[in-house]
Amino acid sequence: MVETLVNIFSEVIPAELTVFVISLMPVLELRGGLVAAKLLGVELIPAMIIGFIGTIIPVPFILLFIRKIFDWMRNTKLVKLVDKLEAKGKSKFKEIEKYETFGLLLFVGIPLPGTGAWTGSLAAALMKMPFKNAMFSVIGGTLLADILMAIFSYGLLGLFF
Repeated sequence: MVETLVNIFSEVIPAELTVFVISLMPVLELRGGLVAAKLLGVELIPAMIIGFIGTIIPVPFILLFIRKIFDWMRNTKLVKLVDKLEAKGKSKFKEIEKYETFGLLLFVGIPLPGTGAWTGSLAAALMKMPFKNAMFSVIGGTLLADILMAIFSYGLLGLFF
């Protein structure tokens, strides 16, 4: 998926902007952004900074507004989508609630499918975690993911590309 996006974007926008745009996307986030950066030949430190910023930008909006957006969407034909997104967020509660702020940090920071800043922010908002605690956790988790993915993308992946 990242390779396809890199191929599409690389013909239209600069490499750094491609990394930023991919890092903004749910599911891909920083993880996809750093893989794209490596494929595009972006240096490590700028790639880490760009990916981090791209991943963090949506977080405060998700934390502050997602419940209001879901309430509005329930009155539209998108009610099934809301139910699906809420179920995804709530399915992560047990993993996060046990350790609260630190649990959310680890959840966001461990680069596994279904984790990350978007899902962590959604879960924190649905759990009504205080904004400050949620932001701290998501920022810390994103920094952790940034380091782990840099090691993978520029270390292990770098051995092959």
